[in-house]
Formats: sequence, C-alpha cells, structure tokens
Amino acid sequence: MVIYTAKVFTGDKLSAGTRKRVFLQLVGTKGSSDNVHINKKLVLSQGSVRNIVIESQIDLGELYLIRLRLKKTLFPMNDEWFCSKVTVTTPEIKEVLFPCYNWLSTDEPQSIREATAKLVFEDIREGQMEREKELEKRRGVFQWKVYADGVPECVEADSPLDLPRAVRFSFTKDSQFQLTAGASIARLYLQGFLSSNVPWSGMDEYESIHVEKETDLFEYVKEHWEEDEFFGYQFLNGINPMLIQRCSKLPDNFPVTDDMVKDSFQEQLTLTQEIQNSNIYLADYVRLDDIPANVIDGKQQYMAAPLVLLYKTPDDKLMPIAIQLKQKPGEDNPIFFPTDSKYDWLMAKIFVRSADFVEHELTTHLLRTHLLCEVFAMATLRNLPPIHPLYKLLIPHYRYTFQINIQARNQLISENGIISKNAAIGGEGMNMFLQKAAAALTYSSLCLPEDIAARGLESIPNFYYRDDGQKLWNIIHSYVKGVVEFYYVCDSDVERDSELQKWIGDIFTHGFLEKKETGVPELFSTVLELVKFLTMVIFTASVQHSAVNFGQDDLVGWMPNCPTSLQKPPPTTKGQYTEKKMWETFPDINVTAYGLVTVNLLSTQSPDFVALGCFPNERFVEATPLEKIEELQNNLKVYSYETKARNVDLPLPYTFLYPENIENSVAI
Repeated sequence: MVIYTAKVFTGDKLSAGTRKRVFLQLVGTKGSSDNVHINKKLVLSQGSVRNIVIESQIDLGELYLIRLRLKKTLFPMNDEWFCSKVTVTTPEIKEVLFPCYNWLSTDEPQSIREATAKLVFEDIREGQMEREKELEKRRGVFQWKVYADGVPECVEADSPLDLPRAVRFSFTKDSQFQLTAGASIARLYLQGFLSSNVPWSGMDEYESIHVEKETDLFEYVKEHWEEDEFFGYQFLNGINPMLIQRCSKLPDNFPVTDDMVKDSFQEQLTLTQEIQNSNIYLADYVRLDDIPANVIDGKQQYMAAPLVLLYKTPDDKLMPIAIQLKQKPGEDNPIFFPTDSKYDWLMAKIFVRSADFVEHELTTHLLRTHLLCEVFAMATLRNLPPIHPLYKLLIPHYRYTFQINIQARNQLISENGIISKNAAIGGEGMNMFLQKAAAALTYSSLCLPEDIAARGLESIPNFYYRDDGQKLWNIIHSYVKGVVEFYYVCDSDVERDSELQKWIGDIFTHGFLEKKETGVPELFSTVLELVKFLTMVIFTASVQHSAVNFGQDDLVGWMPNCPTSLQKPPPTTKGQYTEKKMWETFPDINVTAYGLVTVNLLSTQSPDFVALGCFPNERFVEATPLEKIEELQNNLKVYSYETKARNVDLPLPYTFLYPENIENSVAI
C-alpha cells in the first residue's frame, strides 16, 4: 500500500464552500488512484483546509494531474465550490502543488495540472492531450465577437452573467461597485442635480454640487484650472499625456507666424528659432474633425478639433501660446492667444479641454487599455493552458477585465449609456471616432520608450508620467525577461511553441484586425521580441491604465477643467465671450452630475484591489520565477521610495504611479 496525504484548500471568497460531496483522484505517470471522498458529511467551509489520506495499491509515479468532482445531491444550494489549491505529499516526502483558483461545479470532473510550468513540446503525451482538452473547452466558452467595424473584437457575452464565475467580479467588488454608483446617484438625485436640465448660473451654484471632502489634487485643480501653467502641465502629467509631441515644423493648417506670438518669448527670440531650439510642442486633435456631435435632452452639443501650440519657457514651464479650434484655417476660425481678452482665451482652453475629454475617454482610456487588454485576456484563455509559463505570468493582469468591459459597453457607451447620453460624442459619432483611433493604433505607440522617442519628448522637463513610466517599464521588463529566459532557453524554443504562436496570432487577427502596418507581430521568432511584447501587455494592463484612469475624479470631477460636453459652437470671431456666456456653454446641471457619477465610479479603488507586484494566488513553484517575483517587489519598493522623495519638493506631487496606486489589471 502506497500512502499519499493531501491538503485541499477552499478559497476565502464569500460562498466559496459547499455541502456537495467532493471527490479527489490522483493521476501519475504509472497510474491513477481511486476516487476519494474528501468531505463525507463535513461541509467544505469558506477558508478551510481539509486533510485527507489516499491509499493506493500501486506507486503512481510522478504526479502530474489531479481530478476534482462534485457530485450532485438533492440540495440545490451551494452548487459551486471555489478550490484555491491542493497539495499532495508523496511517499518520498515531496510536496506537489496543484493550483486551481477556480469555481468547480457538478458538470464534470475538473482536471488540474501540477504547478511546474511546461511548454507544450516539453510535456508528456498525456499532458499534451489534457492541454488541448482544456483549451478546446475554453474556446467554447470564450468566443470572439465583433463589437464595431474597425475596432478590436471582444468576448461574446451580453451580460456579466454570461461569463464563467471565475472571471466575474467577487461579491466584494460587485457590492462596492454598485454601492459607489448608487450612493452618488442617490445624493445627486435627492439634491435635484440629476433632474435639472438647465445651465449653471455661475460658480456659486456649481460649487454646491461638491459638498463632500475632496482630495488635495481636486483642491489644486479647483484653484488653478484657469491658469495657463496648469493647462500646459496637464498635457504632460494629467490623465491624457499621450497627445503632445515636439513640433519640428508647424502644420500647414496652423498658420501661426512669428509676429503673432512674439509676446510669448523672451530675449527677442522668434517662433522659428524656438522651434529649432526644440522648445515648441504641439497637441493636435485632428481625429475629432468632422465627427458629428451629440444631442442631449433635445439640445445640440458641440466639439472642437483644436490645434494647440505650447512653449517650454526658460524656467521649464510648458505654456500655451496659440490655439486654433478647428482644423481648417480661415476668417471664421481665429487663432487665440494669451494676449486676447480673458474669456476669449479661457474659452479657447475650455474647448481644448473638452476635446481632450473625448480623446482621453475613447482613445487613451477605452481603446488603448480596456479594449486591448480584453483582447490579450481572450487570447490567453483560448490558447494558453494553466500549465503554460506565460499563462502563469499573465493571468494576474486580466482580473475582472471582462466584466468591467461588458459593463462599460452596456452602461457607459451603449446607445443609452451614461457617456453616450451625457457627453459631446455619442452614437454615430462615437463609432466613427473609435474607428479613426483604432486605425491609427500601432505597436510602437504602446511601448512607452518608443512612444516617447517618436513624440520627441525624451528631454522635456517635469514630465513625471514619462520618468515614472520609464522606470516601471524597465522594472517590468527585467521581471519578464528573467521569467521568460528561464523557460525559453533559445529562440528555437519560441518558434516551437505552437500555443504561443496561436496566442499572438489571435491578438494579431482579432485585436489588430490583421493590419500589418500596426507593427504587431504575427509570429514570434526570438526570445527578445517575446519579452518586449509581454512587457507591453503587462505595462498596459497595470501602469498605463492606472496612469490614465485613477485621476479622473480629481481632474474631470472639477467640470470647468474638463467639460464632458459644450452647448455652444466654437467661436467664429473674437470678443464674443463673457462669464455669463461661458456658464451657458458648459454642460447643463444634470449632464454635469452624470459626469461626476461616472468619473467617481471609475476612480474608486475596490476593497479587494490588488496592486502591481502582488500575487495572492500561488502559481509558480520553480526557484527562478519565484526569485524574479521577489526581485520585482524589491525593485518596486526602491522605485516607490525614490518617487516619493522626489514628490516632497513638488508643488503638485505626481502620485498616479505610486506602486500602491497601480492596479495589477484593468479592473475598473
């Protein structure tokens, strides 16, 4: 008789336990054990550990698989059980880990592989069969759907309830999500803001919507939103640092002359000279050109497609010096300057900030983080089995992504979604804009070092998104490189990994729509190109999303700094605007209120938030990847210390990329 001892770990999620009868079978290279009843009359309760002894007539050889099965009973409740992991101690006193981290039901036995990661060509024949069986099952569950023409595809699911429970929100996450939205809606409804479709009368009335304690950043925005210096600062360190680029030549449709901006320069320098000195920068919202604006409550809304010229001053401030609100120059499209009247210049900046809201929400935030990370998650679940080392590497970075994206499609950007009904863009215009943005998407623009270089922003001072992002890119790259090179010893290992090649093929086909011009690889040939791509995936899901998401409540929450919509068209002549007309141009009270509900919800951390570098689920067992995880965590600690030390001396600390503020995945 050969004795094995097993520990069965039930997760600590709410309702993780079960009253069902649970059976365990060990499978080794020399045979299988009988099914053993784990709990008999005992309940497998939430957070519990069940110790069992398994007697086998034979030595099972090297354990590579266990099977868990729930047997139906007369009781309809607790039909699922969340198993975290199972450990088995062999007669040789070797402990073998079988990571599960999944909900099991009564449908069929669940096969769980031993934790040692294996590439498909390294696996035994029986293991390869199990891999393909698992992937075939997954491909039936996670199927591709066309969301809109020209836009990355998504999961075939109309509701979160169509998803497997393992990828849905936890009870904690779901409750917090609903309570946050409900509390904001209830407060604003009871105060009458959500039902008031009239313009604001002025600042005193607007301030009444903000009654709760605000953050230091919000208070800074409230105090400085009108200032040119803060306007320029947001192109570098706001929630959309992705549009600004160094200007080496003025666009033909932006006819700014030396004489027009001479008052912005010191020491008799000219615009031409400062362009040559690499001190002039441009933000071009050309994607908004010819996009139809929304109609809200029967009122036509308006958007601009601005061009903004900015100047790096000798004291390293980034200051706006010229704004043109439409792409086609002409007499009815004046260029605005800081020397214009207060409200002419302020309204030009407001039209820019409103355009930036659209660019941020639909391109920088939705397309470049949410939709792409759903593509990465789909490709992973369809093509990489849990025993694959890259599945283990990537799966923490997809937590909750499917559900948050489904809810975004249903509740935010659908025909009757909050953004569609309360922003300057919606319906036909939103689809047109997303198609434009997706058509311009490139692999290099998703890789921070290459994107910064392409935009000529390597040396512009006070660019904390770049500085912090570059450090985090390097930290993640080092971690990924250490893990990948442990499993892929040479380039031929990459080429031979059929599961990996199908993974990148899915991403190329369904995410980048087979467009070779994007630069996304169709196949991988080398370890180095694999490391780079995986770094981009993890960076996008964690660092990039956090950089462009969690500041929304502060920067968009003060509506004058970032209006979700505007009710009057861009001015065709100067001298039109007064303070009264500015408030009439801002979105109505109810539209503003719905915007506040949305950005508050999207900026609120969940109680079960998991930060970058934290891995609650035990998936790797080999020494090298475990060492690389520890190295990652230590590097993040050093980075955190250095970043916080820098921020001490800043008038406005840049905190979006503190490690504790970076969520591991696109989860909100």
